[in-house]
Amino acid sequence: MARNLAELTEALLDAAKKAGAEAADALAIDGTSLSINVRQGALEQAERSEGVDIGLRVLIGKRQASVSASDTRPETLATMAERAVAMAKLAPEDPTAGLADPSQITDQTDTSALELFDPSEEPSPDMLKDDALRAEAAAGAFDGISQIDSAAAAYGRRRIHLAATNGFSGGYARSDRMISTVAIAGEGTGMERDYCGESRIFGTDLPSPEEIGRIAAERTLARMNPRKPKTGAYPVLYDERVSSSLIGHLLSAINGMAISRGASWLRDAMGEMVLPETLSVIEDPHRARTSASRLFDAEGLATQKRALVENGALKSWVLDLATARKLGLESTGNASRGVSSPPSPSAGNIALTQGSKSREDLIREMGTGLLVTSMIGSSINPTTGDYSRGASGFWVENGEIAYAVNECTIAGNLREMLMTLIPANDARPHLSRVVPSLLVEGMTLAGD
Repeated sequence: MARNLAELTEALLDAAKKAGAEAADALAIDGTSLSINVRQGALEQAERSEGVDIGLRVLIGKRQASVSASDTRPETLATMAERAVAMAKLAPEDPTAGLADPSQITDQTDTSALELFDPSEEPSPDMLKDDALRAEAAAGAFDGISQIDSAAAAYGRRRIHLAATNGFSGGYARSDRMISTVAIAGEGTGMERDYCGESRIFGTDLPSPEEIGRIAAERTLARMNPRKPKTGAYPVLYDERVSSSLIGHLLSAINGMAISRGASWLRDAMGEMVLPETLSVIEDPHRARTSASRLFDAEGLATQKRALVENGALKSWVLDLATARKLGLESTGNASRGVSSPPSPSAGNIALTQGSKSREDLIREMGTGLLVTSMIGSSINPTTGDYSRGASGFWVENGEIAYAVNECTIAGNLREMLMTLIPANDARPHLSRVVPSLLVEGMTLAGD
C-alpha cells in the first residue's frame, strides 16, 4: 500500500471538519492489477496498474457533496475538503441525506472469516502468461477451431477502508484470479465464437487452464451452422450462464431507488407472490470465498442473512439509509458506493432455490422450445416489466437439441415470466448470484 488507509481516511475527515463540514465520510481504495494476453503462442499484451483512489463526502445540514482524487498529499486532502464544502453549500437540500446514527453502526469489522483475500504470493507475469498459453493451446487443439480470438489471465487485489465522523471505521482486502479464452470456429461469414472465463478469490480454487480452454472450444463448436428458430409461443430454458439475469431484473425492481421513485413494476407488490411458492431468494452476505461478501455496508451498518423472497412472496426491499428514509423504513444494510458518489442500495450475494432436476431433464420435458446460452441487447420497461431481448442458443425438438440458433428475439412480461419459473439443480455455488438454469413457460419468440 502507498500508505495506511485508516490513517488516510482519518486525515480526510480532519480536513473536512477544518473546512467547515458538519459531518463527513471518507473512502480509500488501494489497488493493484496485472493482466496478460497471449495470441498464437506469444505474448500480445501485458498491463500492470497500481494506485490509490480516495473519496470524501461532506454534509452541511441536509446538503451534501462528494469529491474524489488519486493524489494523497496533505495539500490535496485540504483542497478536496475545501471544494467539497463549497459544493455542499450550493447543493439543494435533501431531507434523506445524512450519516448513520452512532447507534446504528457496527463494530464487527474483522472480515478474516469471510476469506476475501488470498494471502499467497502474488503470481508473477510469467505464471499468468503460462496460464493463458495453456488455455489457448487447449482450445486450439480441437478439430474445427480455426483460431483463438483471445486468451488471458489476470490477478487483482484491493484494500478498502471506510471511516466517518459518526465513529465508524472499518476496512478489508479483496483479491481475485482469472483465466479466460475466446475461441472461433469456421471461416468468413460462417464463423462462430464462444468463450469460457472463470474467476476465483483464491488461485488454488480456479479450474485448470486446460479445462477452461476445452470448454471454450466445445461451446464454440456447438454453435456452428446456426439457424433462426420458429416464430411463436414456446417454452424458453435459460442456461445457468445467463439465468441470473432474470433474478437480476427482480433485484432491480425491488431496489430502493426504484421503489422510492415509484418507477418499478413491483412497487406495490410487497407481500404478494412474485415467484412460485416453492422458490425463495436468500441474500447471504457472509458466504466465505464469495466476491460480494461483506460484514458491513458502505454506511457502516452490519449486513445479515435474510429472505428477499420467501416461499414465493416478496418480503423485503433492498435499501440504504437514504431510500429507507424516503420510504419510512429502516436500512437493510445494502449501501454500496465508489469514491466519487454517495451511497446507493445494491444487493450482494443471493441464492435462488434450486430444483431437483438437471438441465437435461428440463430439456427433455420442455419438448419443443429454445435453450438460451447468450443474450444481447435489452429492452426492459422498468415500470411495467415488459421484456424483450436478443438471444442465441439451441432449438429443442422432441426433448432433444436439434440445432444452434442465433438472431432471435424473446419477449414477455417479467411479472408473468417469473411466476412460471422451474429451476434446475446446476447452480454454481462459488458465484455471488447462485441461480440454476431456469425454464420459463410460454414466451414469444421472433425468428423465421
